[in-house]
Amino acid sequence: MHENNKKGMRFDVAQSVNAQLPFFTCRNILIDKDILKDINRYVYCQDLNVSPYNGNFGQQPALWIDKYFIIKNVFAKVEKQKINEIKQRK
Repeated sequence: MHENNKKGMRFDVAQSVNAQLPFFTCRNILIDKDILKDINRYVYCQDLNVSPYNGNFGQQPALWIDKYFIIKNVFAKVEKQKINEIKQRK
C-alpha cells in the first residue's frame, strides 16, 4: 500500500483479495450459510427499511453493525465497477 500511495495509485484490499481468490479456493467454499444469512438480512432490511433487530441504532449488536458496513461497502464497490464497465462500453 505504501508503494502505491507514493506512486499516486489506490490499493483496494477487497479488490485484491477478490482477484486472487480463485488461486487459493473455490468461491462456493468461501461463502457459507452464515454469510449468506447476513447478506439476506442486509438486503431485506434495506429493501423494507426496517432494523435487523429490535431497537434503535444504539441497541443493535456491534457485530451486526460491523457486518453491515462491510456488506454495504462491498455492494457499493460492485455497483461502481459495473457502472464503470458500462461507461467503458460506450
